[in-house]
Amino acid sequence: MTVRFIGAGPGAADLITVRGLRALRTSPVCLYAGSLVPAELLKDCPPGARLVDTARMALDEIVAEMLDAHAAGHDVARLHSGDPSVFSAVAEQMRRLDAAAVPYEVIPGVPAFAAAAASLKRELTVPGVGQTVVLTRTSVRATPMPEGEDLDTLGRSRATMVLHLAVQRIEEVARELVPNYGADCPVAVVARASRDDEVVLRGTLADIADQVRAAGIVRTAVIVVGRVLTAAEFPDSHLYSAARCRA
Repeated sequence: MTVRFIGAGPGAADLITVRGLRALRTSPVCLYAGSLVPAELLKDCPPGARLVDTARMALDEIVAEMLDAHAAGHDVARLHSGDPSVFSAVAEQMRRLDAAAVPYEVIPGVPAFAAAAASLKRELTVPGVGQTVVLTRTSVRATPMPEGEDLDTLGRSRATMVLHLAVQRIEEVARELVPNYGADCPVAVVARASRDDEVVLRGTLADIADQVRAAGIVRTAVIVVGRVLTAAEFPDSHLYSAARCRA
């Protein structure tokens, strides 16, 4: 028996990986967050599969479902939105499975920031403009941020920054980033990336908060900050340069 942590992707049901879909189709138990994972994916579970919506379950209750499945010899598909490697709360589940000697594997998925970049039709690493991406969040409704990972400290590099779980405090985010990035720095907010009801807002640190409030966006959104969002004049990548191709 194996627990498979599956990245279900950012929202569109067809953005799950082939490997993830195969695992889902062969698991008689499926744990999923009903508020985040597309309901269409549940149609790919085996007939008669046990489907458990974990949206309002505590961690120990979720793990208990896995342990019960293990005792019964059933594989478990644990669907997580986006990719399990980023802001997925997978680490504490794996820690408990390790303690219980329950085997598991992780199947990556499309992260929300990648779906947002696709919707924006932008590369987040543009030659001569930005080659570093900082993935972070704020701590108002989550565990506190570690020392040295506040927005002022992270923003000193002026690297492209992607913020998860932060759109509810967009005013504070913009205010904290202005000293390092400047009020005219381009910003985009992508809510429900890849879904039919996706919303894309573009602006600057000076005006993005007003746009977010006017659009009524309060959750399921990523904030992208950086000059790469509007870069037009930049050198071609060395990857496809004539000199490299002739080498």
